[in-house]
Amino acid sequence: MFTGIVEEVGTVRAVRPNGLVIQARTVMDDLALGHSIAVNGACLTVVERTAETFAVDLSEETLRRTNLEALHPGSEVNLERALAAGQHMGGHIVQGHVDATGQLVSLTPEEASVVVRIQAPPQVMRYVVEKAFIAVDGISLTVTGHDSSSFAISVIPYTRQHTNLRSCQMGQLVNLEVDILAKYVERLLSPG
Repeated sequence: MFTGIVEEVGTVRAVRPNGLVIQARTVMDDLALGHSIAVNGACLTVVERTAETFAVDLSEETLRRTNLEALHPGSEVNLERALAAGQHMGGHIVQGHVDATGQLVSLTPEEASVVVRIQAPPQVMRYVVEKAFIAVDGISLTVTGHDSSSFAISVIPYTRQHTNLRSCQMGQLVNLEVDILAKYVERLLSPG
């Protein structure tokens, strides 16, 4: 389990068949083989480690549902280690189970913040409500508005500077994970 509070932005150093090698600093402190780590919001398992890099494998399911296949050496990725018992939970419950990708369709400055609008598929939009949580590339964010096919988030300067949103561009694909509690409520209320 994760919180959606990005610890650092790492850099992809190598792309391997069905895997990535990522350079990082902060998350390396206690990262070990077999640990879970969120990479752009996708929960992955550390399969190799050096002093400055770690490697993860990518399953076909992960490649189908995420933007990780589009990464290349030099790509910036959001990194978060799994939540340890007793840690502060500053974001929301993020499983690292990406539901789908969305496409960044607009960036609108609003005072010091930037309003980011993301077009998302119906299987995501059905759970999007104003003031609800959503994880975008693993970042815990709050929905500020939506229509039938897209939603908006307001990104404060700190979040933009300390995540891969600092280099986001129009048309970019982002990983989306809706609030798991919304899925449970839907399931409990549906017949059979």
